[in-house]
Amino acid sequence: MSRPDSTPPDFPAPGTAPSKSKRKRDMHALQDLGERLVALDASRLASLELPERLVDAVTLARRITRHEGRRRQMQFIGRLMREVDPAPLEAAFARWEQGPAHERERFASLERWRARLLDEAGGLDEFAAAYPGADRALLAELIARSRAERDRGGPPHRQRELFRAIRTATEPAAS
Repeated sequence: MSRPDSTPPDFPAPGTAPSKSKRKRDMHALQDLGERLVALDASRLASLELPERLVDAVTLARRITRHEGRRRQMQFIGRLMREVDPAPLEAAFARWEQGPAHERERFASLERWRARLLDEAGGLDEFAAAYPGADRALLAELIARSRAERDRGGPPHRQRELFRAIRTATEPAAS
């Protein structure tokens, strides 16, 4: 005989199992992550260290062109994704998306240093203080040549050379 306040044995206690809506959202999120895996190039896919069965399914999905076949393959990938921890995959995608932005910021920073070195009298002192490992004599020579080249109106060969010297001096291993 069962008590009126007890939960039937075949149903989980309320609040312990996720709702059907949550399970569907999670499955769709895994399918979306699978779509992102299919869109990756082969070298990045290989760097993720995924189970072989999932890699094979992703590779097959790339070759399927028919709508229904591709949809079913993506569902299969979503099912295989349940066995994989999605957190490292999300972190890898975030890192890859951040990479170009980080490089653009570094490039802009190098260009700002070049402009300061060419336009400001104390620019070389500030750069040498920020990067003590920089070859000050080489930079002074490149700055003088770049200024002369700019005043002549010639092509920016020396300015590019100065940029490369700044990039080398600001490399993490150099500082």
